[in-house]
Amino acid sequence: MRTTRRAYLAALGATTTLGSTAGCLGGSGSDALPEGCDVGTLDAVSSLPRPALGPEDAAVTVDVFEDYACPHCRTFTQEVYPEIKSNYVDAGDVRYRFFDFPIPVNEEWSWAAASAARAVQDRSDDETFFAFAKGVYDNQDRLGDDGYQIVHDLASDLDVDGCEVAAAAEQETYREVVEADRQAGSDRGIPGTPAVYVDGDLLDAYDWETVSGAIERRLAGSD
Repeated sequence: MRTTRRAYLAALGATTTLGSTAGCLGGSGSDALPEGCDVGTLDAVSSLPRPALGPEDAAVTVDVFEDYACPHCRTFTQEVYPEIKSNYVDAGDVRYRFFDFPIPVNEEWSWAAASAARAVQDRSDDETFFAFAKGVYDNQDRLGDDGYQIVHDLASDLDVDGCEVAAAAEQETYREVVEADRQAGSDRGIPGTPAVYVDGDLLDAYDWETVSGAIERRLAGSD
């Protein structure tokens, strides 16, 4: 998977301290579609497979519920997720599953970015979905001003139709898919985002030491 060409380096303001389970608890955005992106009304999508990485028969399953406008989720995706992937997913020990949980921290982009990411998944594959999701987090501070251009360009750089992805964000084409994930999180009683589960158990923090420790204990128990 190639990385995006454009140098989107979002300022990492509003930094947070790793260790809180419920980092983001809620909050309150916006621009127009990029010029030339008149794709009409897209068909609504009601279901998609779960975005996931790692073998289906992996010894441990990690579920993460996230809101794209949550700065704590950005910290997790930028700092912890890459460690999980390189140490456990790529080794075949962990099945990593993503769930949308728009609190919403931002009334527009908590939902719009989720629809954009699912549009990318629907038009490509899970590896591309996760690459796109990280790109959104890297540009989180700019979504309110340039969100549609950002999701357009990130998708285009991943060889996905940027106009369709931007339109999916604006029209919330995947709202029903996202709402189903949110309901799944509500049913679990998650306190905020990111919420990290290891084999169904909610962790009390989302820093690397806590997550890796929980995974290691499960792996040791599976031997």
